[in-house]
Amino acid sequence: MPVETTCDHPGRIDGAAMKDANNGELLNDKAFQALVEALRSGSLRNGQFLSMSQLVDLLQYPIAPVREAVKYASSQGFLTTVPKRGLQVMEASADNIRECLDERLVLDQEGARRRISQGNLSGLEALRHRHEVMREAARTGPAVSLPPKAIEVDLSLHSYLGEGLGNSLLSAAYAANRIRIAVIQHARPFLADRIASAMDEHLAVIDALEAHNEAEAVQALKYHCEQTLRWWGVP
Repeated sequence: MPVETTCDHPGRIDGAAMKDANNGELLNDKAFQALVEALRSGSLRNGQFLSMSQLVDLLQYPIAPVREAVKYASSQGFLTTVPKRGLQVMEASADNIRECLDERLVLDQEGARRRISQGNLSGLEALRHRHEVMREAARTGPAVSLPPKAIEVDLSLHSYLGEGLGNSLLSAAYAANRIRIAVIQHARPFLADRIASAMDEHLAVIDALEAHNEAEAVQALKYHCEQTLRWWGVP
């Protein structure tokens, strides 16, 4: 009886190889999502240096998918590889802050234009309510516990504008920039004294959207960006 080899069944090889490839891609994706969560949560801090082995320990994934995650994260500007020093998380430098906020501003403004021109403005009433409640809480109550909640409210308007772009490539760019801004926010926290004015600035944007006024929406977003830079001490 001839010995059966895998060469007699090339389909089995292809199937096994495909399964291995799919498993590898799944691990790569999971490792990348773990890396993103570490950046968002502050487990990885701005400017931090660490080795690949330290990152493997932190993410709890094998080194191969972690390497792939690092490659993609580097392409998005979340990390850089520094010769003889290992990996470095992006720094919350003045230049990086300006560039990240400028990117968000451009995409927010375009999202506002598209929502207004397309009449795609459902959900504004709920957004307004969340902002008004947060503004009132900042003005009248103890502010110590408010910054984390305020960030959620703050992001809700930016998410609304990002979703208004209606373009998967632009949405991907928006999502990547949000991760960079999360790193910055851990370095420059949302101060309690900033909450009320930030809500006012967002409500001005919501007013302009409700009025279908593109020019006012664009200007209100520009002012909000300028004030955020000022509060973060970036000239």
